[in-house]
Amino acid sequence: MQEKPTIQQLENFLLYGKVRNFAASAHLANITQSAFSFQMKKLESALGVQLIARYNRGSELTPEGEEFLERLTPIMQELDDLLTTIQQAGKKTVDLKVGALMSMGDVLLNRHVTYFGKNNPNIKISVYTLEAQSMLDKLEHGVIDIATSFLLPQMHPEGCVKTFCYQEELVYYAPKLPVLSDVVSPADIAKYPLTSYSPDYFMSKMLHQYFVDRHLNPPVDARLSSPYAIMHYCQCNPSGALLSEHMLNEMNIYTGYYHLNDPFYMDCYLLYKPENPKLNSIEVLIDYLVNSFSKKED
Repeated sequence: MQEKPTIQQLENFLLYGKVRNFAASAHLANITQSAFSFQMKKLESALGVQLIARYNRGSELTPEGEEFLERLTPIMQELDDLLTTIQQAGKKTVDLKVGALMSMGDVLLNRHVTYFGKNNPNIKISVYTLEAQSMLDKLEHGVIDIATSFLLPQMHPEGCVKTFCYQEELVYYAPKLPVLSDVVSPADIAKYPLTSYSPDYFMSKMLHQYFVDRHLNPPVDARLSSPYAIMHYCQCNPSGALLSEHMLNEMNIYTGYYHLNDPFYMDCYLLYKPENPKLNSIEVLIDYLVNSFSKKED
């Protein structure tokens, strides 16, 4: 019997068809570039035709690859729709992949999705902690179903439905610094070392702009990859950081931080693609999250 392509190989070929680059496709598929390339060679071997022309400085679809992509795309979409419809009708599990902005902290979602899962056993939630642009790329290409993110004016998630979830307040967390007043100013913060994120992170740019707008330049003591690492660093060193009050409270931390007299608020949105075949389950989860955060604010 002739070898047939696997669903995974076909789905990854669709990813390549969207971005036309092996490294970017492998990133979206969450596998190594060599593993992705091997899957494409296996697909070509099963079909008996070259789909992708490879060069020293890049690659491109062959004419046969273009034709296969054009005909495969609606077939795979129809298959996704069919599987989702059958799963929902038969109460089979629908797997929703949710991206959480790395600098927000996935702890904000964990408790909610755990409780949601207990009351919606046919919907399985997987949370992925991602940086902003990577998360939007994965949402665009269907790797995740929902993204939770603050939005900058220069961020344009094309074709996405944006649902407001909650307003975040950043507070100054500095448990090892001398006791400050209940409320601090940006100028007060700039007197002490600041712990922040890696320079290419979404939140790093936001924090930098906050101080630039106030003509301040606090000395950066350390740059770390996650809010949890920043929090721990501040617990061990005389350094401060601007962190989510929601996140600190979820970690059972209610002291050692101070509100700003010049508040730093950010609006969090839930984003999804309306053509996603899991739309019914997505809307159920989003309604739950919006209501949960709304009750918490009250």
